[in-house]
Amino acid sequence: MRIVSLLPSATEILYALGVGDQVVGVTHECDFPPEAAKKPALIRPRVDPTAAPAEIDRQVNELVARGESIYAVDADLLASLAPDLIVTQDLCHVCAASPDDLAAALTRFLRPPRVLSLTPHSLDDVWQDIIRAGEATNTLPRAEALAAELKAKVQALASITISTTAQATVRPRVACLEWLDPFYVGGHWVPEMVTIAGGEDVLGRAGQPSFKVSADDIAQSNADVIVLMLCGYDAKRNAKEFQATKISPSWENLPAIRNRRIFAVDANSYFSRPGPRLADGVQLLAHLLNPCQFQSPLPARACVKL
Repeated sequence: MRIVSLLPSATEILYALGVGDQVVGVTHECDFPPEAAKKPALIRPRVDPTAAPAEIDRQVNELVARGESIYAVDADLLASLAPDLIVTQDLCHVCAASPDDLAAALTRFLRPPRVLSLTPHSLDDVWQDIIRAGEATNTLPRAEALAAELKAKVQALASITISTTAQATVRPRVACLEWLDPFYVGGHWVPEMVTIAGGEDVLGRAGQPSFKVSADDIAQSNADVIVLMLCGYDAKRNAKEFQATKISPSWENLPAIRNRRIFAVDANSYFSRPGPRLADGVQLLAHLLNPCQFQSPLPARACVKL
């Protein structure tokens, strides 16, 4: 089978299912596992990913206002790869290519390939998407085993944090920032991850998309912990962007600011992409919220304390 992945998390899932050798094309952002980056890239962004957050937001809004796609699909390369299966998404048209971006390219095929579109809103949706990918790639037993393993890993952590927080008067209040200029808070599976890790997401809405908030909204959240998880950035880039951000004076009374509990995390690996590594992201959050009880399973570069 010849497979094209138009979604970094799908690429991770395909490799985890042992069919990485069947992947013949990926996106410009598919960098895990490292060998995936050596595959031909079919997608290029029409915004500058190296620009500052405010400029990226401006470019995205300008394209959307004109009714144009944020991504360009290399139709010639796609046709030459002759895939049997294309894995894409219909969740966030800012983060990755969608089925709409494929429409023109697929008209070149006399016999269009199968298209599997992933649209997860929760951790259970992500585990189910692994099974769906297994069905599409004839690796169902392996997919079911992987999904069960990840689910059990998260549930085991949840049982510990439930017991721990039951003994506490309140859960730590957590603000997860997915963008800084303008401010966005993490949605979909992120608030669920915070809850499982023993915290209370004070701004995000579980199962719902990320959304824009004001500096005053964040100031009034009374957050004990701020987690910087800008979509598509690693911990080092997140730390750099926060340090370059002009913080509102209204934040001075936030417990997270007073107690220096601000963490920049590798969102690209453990939070933004709905794939197997979200389970590691939950463990990292548990460590940040309760470092005495939980060890981080990840390398030091996965998180920077500010």
